[in-house]
Amino acid sequence: MKAALLNPPLSLSNPSSTRHTIRPTRSPSHISFSTSAASSASISSSSSPTPKPIVIVGSANADIYVEIDRLPLEGETISARSGRTLPGGKGANQAFCSGRLSLSDHATYLVGRVGSDAHGRLLEDSLGEGNAVRLDCLTRADSVPTGHAVVMLQPNGQNSIIIVGGANMNGWDDKLTEEDLVVVRGAGMLLLQREIPDWVNLQVAQAAKAAGVPVIMDAGGMDAPIPSELISLVDIFSPNETELARLTGMPTDTFEQISQAATKCHKLGVKQVLVKLGSQGSALFIEGEDTIRQPIIPASEVIDTTGAGDTFTAAFAVALVEGKPKAECLRFAAAAASLCVQVKGAMPSMPHRNSVIKLLQSIQ
Repeated sequence: MKAALLNPPLSLSNPSSTRHTIRPTRSPSHISFSTSAASSASISSSSSPTPKPIVIVGSANADIYVEIDRLPLEGETISARSGRTLPGGKGANQAFCSGRLSLSDHATYLVGRVGSDAHGRLLEDSLGEGNAVRLDCLTRADSVPTGHAVVMLQPNGQNSIIIVGGANMNGWDDKLTEEDLVVVRGAGMLLLQREIPDWVNLQVAQAAKAAGVPVIMDAGGMDAPIPSELISLVDIFSPNETELARLTGMPTDTFEQISQAATKCHKLGVKQVLVKLGSQGSALFIEGEDTIRQPIIPASEVIDTTGAGDTFTAAFAVALVEGKPKAECLRFAAAAASLCVQVKGAMPSMPHRNSVIKLLQSIQ
């Protein structure tokens, strides 16, 4: 398999020589997450009366769901058991989840592009529900339709997805507006994904870096090399094991192989690699430190895995911007993802903060 993390890829010398010491998380003796703003400290609260927001720059899609018994074969037509259109897209998912999980005084902004069509209005209405997400920087692009995705959902909850970029890929001007960049510079955390052009991610990552804003990049999205200039600006890189294999050109069938692939990311300049491992949980590889592993928090029933990765990433960011220890951030994210997979749809399945805390309290 050809390495594809950077374009052009960089060579490494004996990546397997670096070993990671695994430090599993332990159940905390108490839950430090609170449902009230008064009892939770923000990283930025010591220097500013208003906590800095989480800012997501990314995609907003209309997800066209079709429930099927199996995937069609080449040249075959099959009938779906049902179909519906729901709001989604990795950027919108993460923003909506952040809005639901954050304390009331922690704002969430989505910087993105939608079309001036029914799908765009669906996304605006859904994201603005309960004022969960600030939409000041969600701009309508008149010349292109809203992005959409066809989600083929099978009975076991697994899905296959085809994305049509629309405004997510073609609705941006050549340069981001100053309004967009001001929001990014004032963030407490910036979240990126790969369902928008790399040059957009690069511009906002540069603005964030210059302002001292931490950058988390979810690897989900386009199947293409990540520019070296962009990856060098990322503080936490978050792939799943399949994305990690594709982007590094290394196998990830065992935890040892995953560790070696994470080491390659360290060599390329990413100090922290947060790998989502599906049924095996997650692992945070921090250069020079012990690896932190978090098992899944089992769901009572898996209905739909769509949006689980976005829920995990957003929940981790919410906990991190509140100043929680990394192990506790992983646990909070695992609980949020467990609740997500028990509901159909991406954004509709994003859990509320109270539900996540209740689940954590129940399993202490």
